Amino acid sequence: MQESATIKMAQLSRDMRKKGINIIDLSLGEPDFDTPAHIIEAAIEGMQQGYTHYPPVAGFQDLKEAICTKFKRDNGFHFNANQIVVSTGAKQSLANLLFSLVNPGDEVLIPAPYWVTYDAQIRMVGAIPRVLSSSIEDDFKITPAQLEQGINAKTKVFLFSSPCNPTGSVYSKSELEALAKVFAKYPNVFIISDEIYEMINFEGQHESIYQFEWLRDRIAIVNGLSKGFAMTGWRLGYIAAPPDVARACTKMQGQITSGTSTISQRAAIGALLSGYESCRSMCNILLKRRNLMIAELKKIKGLIVNHPKGAFYLFPNVSAYFGKQYKGDTLGDADALSLAILKYANVALVSGSAFGNDHCFRLSYALDQEKIKEAVRRLQQFFDTLD
Repeated sequence: MQESATIKMAQLSRDMRKKGINIIDLSLGEPDFDTPAHIIEAAIEGMQQGYTHYPPVAGFQDLKEAICTKFKRDNGFHFNANQIVVSTGAKQSLANLLFSLVNPGDEVLIPAPYWVTYDAQIRMVGAIPRVLSSSIEDDFKITPAQLEQGINAKTKVFLFSSPCNPTGSVYSKSELEALAKVFAKYPNVFIISDEIYEMINFEGQHESIYQFEWLRDRIAIVNGLSKGFAMTGWRLGYIAAPPDVARACTKMQGQITSGTSTISQRAAIGALLSGYESCRSMCNILLKRRNLMIAELKKIKGLIVNHPKGAFYLFPNVSAYFGKQYKGDTLGDADALSLAILKYANVALVSGSAFGNDHCFRLSYALDQEKIKEAVRRLQQFFDTLD
C-alpha cells in the first residue's frame, strides 16, 4: 500500500518550509476557514456538561437524530437513528463500509478520476478496483453505457463522489437517474455515494442517487462535517445505510476505534441544528476563488482547464508539457512535472496519476486570492521557461 499522494506532497512542502523556502500549498483538500464560533461553543458546552467519557460506538443518540433531521430537512430523505453510524471522519466511514461489504476477490467499480483513498482502501480489503475512466472533455463523468460495460459477476460495490474529489464535477439529477436505471438491472451491486462535498455546490440544490427509491435498500451515503463546516481537525464523518449494513459497520468500528470523540460529537450537533449562514458564506467565497483561478490558469498556454460546479479543486490537463525539459531534466509525465513545480516554482500540487488520470494534476483553491494569484504566476513563469 502506498502513502497517500496528497499527504506525501503536503509533507514535502512542510519540509521545504522548515528550510525557509516560501511554498504555496495547493495540495491539501482543507478549507482555510476557521470553525465557526457557535460550533466551538457547542463543543465547550458539551465538555462542561461532562461529555468526556467513552461514547456509544455508533454515536450519541441525539447526534444520530440530528443527522436524521439534516437528511429530512436538506434532502427530503427519511432515516431512522439505527441507520446512522458516526465515525472518526468520512474516511473511516468508507473503510467501515468496504470492510463490511466486500470480500477478497470481489470487484469494486470506481469512476476515474477518483479520490486517492478509494483505490488504497479497496486493495486493503483484498478486493480489486475496476476503473471506469473519464476525461476532461466529458466533464470527468462516466456514461450509463460505461457503467453497464463495467459491471460483471464479480462486481460487489460501486463507489463514487459527487461533488467529486479531485475534479469538482457534479452529477445532475438526470445523469444520476440514467445511472440508477442501469443499477436497477443489477440488484447485487451495492452503491456507496460519497457526498462529503455536498455543501460546496455552486449550482444550488445537491442531488443524491439516494433519491431514486428503487435503489434505497442498497445505498450507503457517506458524509461528514470537515468540508462544509470547516471542521477538518474535528474528525467526524457518518454514514446513512440499510440497518444491516449499519450494524456491520458498528461492529467493525467497535474493534478499531470504538466511538468518535465525544467533544466532536457535541460540536456536530451544534453545527447540524444551527443555521447554515457561515457555510453559505464559505461557499460564496470559494466560488469567487474558483472563478479567479480558472481565469488565471487560462492565461497559461497549453493547459486545458475544467469548469467544476462543486468542491474546491481544479483538475487541468497538462499533457501538452510532457516531454519538455527544465534545466536538462525531461518532464515525461505528471509525476515528474509536479515534483519539478514544487522544487523550482515552490508550488505544491498533486499529480493526477494518484487519482487515476495521469494527464492532469489537482490544484486546491481553498486559500486566499492573493496566494492563488501568486501561485498561478509562479506556474506560468515555470511553464514559460520549459524547452
